[in-house]
Amino acid sequence: MKVLVSGCRGMLGTDLMGVLESTHEVIGVDLEEVDITDPKAVEEQVAALAPDVLINAAAYTDVDKSEQQEDVAFRVNADGAANLALACRAGRIRLIHVSTDYVFDGRAERPYSEEDPPNPLGVYGRSKWEGEKRIREILPEACLIRTAWLYGKAGKNFVKAILAQAGEKYRLRVVDDQRGSPTYTLDLAMALRTAAEKGLEGTYHVTNRDSCSWLGFAEKILELAGKMGVAVEPISTGELGRPAPRPGNSVLECSKFEKATGMQLRPWPEALKDYLFG
Repeated sequence: MKVLVSGCRGMLGTDLMGVLESTHEVIGVDLEEVDITDPKAVEEQVAALAPDVLINAAAYTDVDKSEQQEDVAFRVNADGAANLALACRAGRIRLIHVSTDYVFDGRAERPYSEEDPPNPLGVYGRSKWEGEKRIREILPEACLIRTAWLYGKAGKNFVKAILAQAGEKYRLRVVDDQRGSPTYTLDLAMALRTAAEKGLEGTYHVTNRDSCSWLGFAEKILELAGKMGVAVEPISTGELGRPAPRPGNSVLECSKFEKATGMQLRPWPEALKDYLFG
């Protein structure tokens, strides 16, 4: 199978390239090769490469900057997604698109299923939801994978930030009123490969198993890294004072994907240990 990965140098894209290259022919493109907000460039590049499957891991993911750069967020996350869908429709190419827990408002008291109505709170979530809708209009058979709380070897992430702060401070302040499932991009990449191999269509949720707060995540990072002398103080999202609103509950129900593929991602503490020491 020939797979084209858009956003190949990002955190998820880097792991996708590594996971796919052992079993499939894989080609990676990023901003240097093609700007997904340019419809003509996308059409020409995708047609020239002629993959069987396109996995879109390209996105504008800076949640806070999105509040000040709404036009940029929508160009990449909505227009860019639509451009890729149009190119896939023209070339009869299967599309797998990565979306986010931020399409939900986080007010539910249970994990979100694929059937729950999106209600994004901020610009980033609205731009990703608009991208989903436009893909569905253009390519109803596309596969949309929503995920959450990603960290990986490439690029910045929460794990690296906590470890860096722990090297400089004896007390950290971490939010305790948001809950989600930390997800290792290597595990997500394997799930995306499975989705491609199984020819999945429709919307699915995929994260590592079990959930925690950001505080709980930080405590586990410090515990595994042997930084037990660093204290962690719980604070509220409001105290953090970030520009963009965050969903309080980002836990996603993943049983639909598990039933469709027979694949269940491992619990997040196990994945985190592998990330740190594997």
